[in-house]
Amino acid sequence: MWPNALYAIALMLLSPVVAYRMFRHGRYRRGAPQKLFGLSVSEARVLTQGRPCMWIHAVSVGEVNLLPSIVAELERFDPETRVIISTSTDTGYDLAVQRFGTDRVFFCPLDFTWAARRTLKHLSPKQLILAELELWPNLIRIATENGVTVSVINARLSERSASRYQQFAKFLAPTFARLSWVGCQDETTRDRFAACGTATKRLSVTGSLKYDNAPTTRDTDSVAKLANWAGVDPWHQIWIVGSTQSGEEAMAINIYQSLRVNHPELRLVIVPRHKERFDEVATLIQDVGLAAHRRSCGPSSGLASWNNDTVILVDTIGELRDWWGVGQIATVGGSFGDRGGQNMLEPAGYGSAVSFGPNTRNFRQIAGDLIDAEAAVRVHDQTELEAFVRRCLDDIPAADALGRAAKAVVKKHRGAIKRTVNSILARQDDAANRRAA
Repeated sequence: MWPNALYAIALMLLSPVVAYRMFRHGRYRRGAPQKLFGLSVSEARVLTQGRPCMWIHAVSVGEVNLLPSIVAELERFDPETRVIISTSTDTGYDLAVQRFGTDRVFFCPLDFTWAARRTLKHLSPKQLILAELELWPNLIRIATENGVTVSVINARLSERSASRYQQFAKFLAPTFARLSWVGCQDETTRDRFAACGTATKRLSVTGSLKYDNAPTTRDTDSVAKLANWAGVDPWHQIWIVGSTQSGEEAMAINIYQSLRVNHPELRLVIVPRHKERFDEVATLIQDVGLAAHRRSCGPSSGLASWNNDTVILVDTIGELRDWWGVGQIATVGGSFGDRGGQNMLEPAGYGSAVSFGPNTRNFRQIAGDLIDAEAAVRVHDQTELEAFVRRCLDDIPAADALGRAAKAVVKKHRGAIKRTVNSILARQDDAANRRAA
């Protein structure tokens, strides 16, 4: 029962921060009963609709974005089993509802024994599948003790996290040992899971689902609608700066101010990572004398003519993937501070000229694949980023070549969805055979 005590201590220590964010930004309030006490019988019935189910947990937006193709394939091969989705954040929940509907999305219980046990009892899933890695010792233990196999898909494990887990191996090694199967993004991740306690026979290298989920063409209705809303003209060169953290928007705005006079074709779109910063970023744009045209104004409030004194601020959730397709130049945020980077494969799949900052530890393999293939550019500060954008504007053939190389990298690494689905279904068949025996 040691996790319960640790969680209680952590909640007490963090309670001032939690309270501030609840009252200041409205975070953590939604789904509180499901998080604290687990699913009720009636909630479980709505989710399962009386059918056998498979439970996939995706912590937030990035993990939810991995799932549509996986879910579609699982249901194609096993139409009798209903796939239900849990998530931990408000933004992840909203996106999951958008992707899968309200009747099969819920907030994952916190890792207290009573919440995990109640949820598993009422759902009785065939499998519990964790996207990337959400290490919940109670949930994993209770699931396996009740005959529910636990798998991890698109698994990644940083050197720092693996080292920390090994320091507490006495407590955490049993959790890793209980995992039935782990589909790792690369060989390094497989070695780290093994070092943390997962049996090597349960580890496979499937590649990254992000390659399979990356877009392959701009010729879609969703991209076209955004381009029309933005008032895009063929002569525009559009710079998308997405998944930004504090400090990155100001850097982009400063660069835009520097370049737009001599490059009247340049346009800027900023997509902050967190919704509580939307107003702050709008103020940053306005403080330098530019107009902030907010996406939340709705479909009827687009730009008939997009002048270069207007910056588009995407203050909505779940649209970044399509916005990457509107632009020719892309800078992936979360990579200039300590966040560790965000997914750079979406702009790469569109064939954009992709750049990102020095810190991409969360996407180390993917960033390395792109850099090694000369399919993206790593910049270290505002000066280098400005030079990158200027070169894309001055040397369009070079920018196009960078984009073509990025598309080639994405195409080369596809195939993880098929390998992942086959392994999940194999685990399900094995479990069914054991029950029959």
